[in-house]
Amino acid sequence: MWRAHATDPELRRRGSSGGVLSALAAWNADTTGGTGHAVAGCPVQPRRTVPVTITSKQEALAAASSRYAPVAAARDVREMRAADVVTGKPCEVAAMRAMNDSESPLMLSFFCAGSPSQDATDDLIRDLGGEPEALRRLWYRGDGWPGRFTAQMEDGAEVSTTYAQSWGRALGPSVSWRCRCCGDGMGESADLVAGDLWETDDRGYPSFAEQEGVSVLVARTQRGHAAALAAERDGAIHLEPVTVDEVLAAQPAQVARRKLLWGRLLPTLLMGLPVTRYKGFDHVVQALRRPRAVRDEVLGAAARLRRRGYDWAGGRIRPVLARLR
Repeated sequence: MWRAHATDPELRRRGSSGGVLSALAAWNADTTGGTGHAVAGCPVQPRRTVPVTITSKQEALAAASSRYAPVAAARDVREMRAADVVTGKPCEVAAMRAMNDSESPLMLSFFCAGSPSQDATDDLIRDLGGEPEALRRLWYRGDGWPGRFTAQMEDGAEVSTTYAQSWGRALGPSVSWRCRCCGDGMGESADLVAGDLWETDDRGYPSFAEQEGVSVLVARTQRGHAAALAAERDGAIHLEPVTVDEVLAAQPAQVARRKLLWGRLLPTLLMGLPVTRYKGFDHVVQALRRPRAVRDEVLGAAARLRRRGYDWAGGRIRPVLARLR
């Protein structure tokens, strides 16, 4: 586990946080001549997000920074297997790992809070005074850390807002319920996973003040560890030690998600909806350690599901839930 950033100033600035995944994609293309899959905006429709293949530093730059919209890391299984490196959401990487393919690519991922709806992007642009159909370029973040949400129109006009506003008030609330019930926001199945190493205040809240980007990079396999050290030796990324406590303090939402996961899975299950089986996550044990917090999570999750039109099976669970209050 390291504090990390791209050594190339342009990659570091353009990428999310420290630009580490962008730097690894560029490094892989330069050193092996191979290909890596990442996500990027389509030049024809800037507000859409599509899979792209990275074969050069320039393509890595074009694909740099987060895309908070629905997308698949590869168009199909054959395309994924043909790549040397795949960069995908934790759920996509978990699916690739479950294929148990001995010839699988190097799997990169990132700390993820879920995929927002495409409608949320379009609505945010309109709320800021822009027109989604008239876009020329769109940045969700990057060009600094954490960077601003910026939409540039065909006539040169720009509308923009802070990361805290764009994610906190527009994009984040539109994340699907499946994402909200995900216990793997930190890329457990990846070879290497990167995320924001936020600085936090005395209350533990991340600071979104603009500064030079810094990532946490976690090697989860020997293959990932070897790739990170090789990229460092070749001068693509800078690595320095970081403690587990520092990383957990920088990602309070991810920590809470893991500890309180059962508080969302339980009402989802009781309302007759499918839930994902998580092996090795110990979410029931975590729930037993903090019953009051999980109770509050159950009530909050149930209220959100009922607003979405779901209800307890035949109304039989409602009296039980009322007693919990």
